[in-house]
Amino acid sequence: MLILPPAPTVTAQLLADAARSRRMEVRTLARRPVPRGLFGRAHLYGGEVFADAVAPELGMALLQPPSRWLADLPAEFTRREIALTTLGEAYRLDGARFVKPAAGKAFPARVYASGGDLPSGVPGQTPVLVAEPVHFAQEYRLHVLDGVVRAGGRYAVGGVLDPAPADALPEWQAVLAFAAYLFGREVEALPSAVVVDVGVIVAEDSTRGLAVVEANEAWFSNCYAADPVGVLDVVLGSALPAAAVRTRDRAFVRR
Repeated sequence: MLILPPAPTVTAQLLADAARSRRMEVRTLARRPVPRGLFGRAHLYGGEVFADAVAPELGMALLQPPSRWLADLPAEFTRREIALTTLGEAYRLDGARFVKPAAGKAFPARVYASGGDLPSGVPGQTPVLVAEPVHFAQEYRLHVLDGVVRAGGRYAVGGVLDPAPADALPEWQAVLAFAAYLFGREVEALPSAVVVDVGVIVAEDSTRGLAVVEANEAWFSNCYAADPVGVLDVVLGSALPAAAVRTRDRAFVRR
């Protein structure tokens, strides 16, 4: 069974259609408490507030990438400087940096002119990723299961949303080759079901090439132009009955 939140989204509808095509039941949870008959037999797709509210009542585990995975990646995969710190420390930045929450969406992820421009009202101990500002000419989303890209496509050009399916992209084989090399080295550092964004960094003096943008929870990631059937496979593996979590994924269960 696939559980969806009450607020409809395009991705939720695409996943619902894909689930019904394989004879899965699809239910929207518009109110609580969660029906007892769903315990231990459901998967979900939805935002963090919804997922955190219903997952315990469903006996479900949510997989998420480690907060420091991006900061720990070798430079050959990031092609820019990235550090994991706290928002309190980031307030001291005296130059432009890209800053984003290490997990969740407590504040907008973007380039801030200095630490003084970062939002207030967020706890200072919030983990954040601080990165060298770069320009991504194209960005691609990869829906990954057991180290294999099950679906994907382009989602942005020059920082502007511009989705395109994989089969329409002449550069897609190069993206897959980069992904195969990345997951060949880093597969054990990520949950078995995850979304990884990659993109082409263009600098003023040169093109740095493909690099990892970030990793995200598959149960909370937009489908964009990717094949919903492949996306569903990854979503089902990322939000699943707790009893079905494999040993290698236990360290990635959201607390």
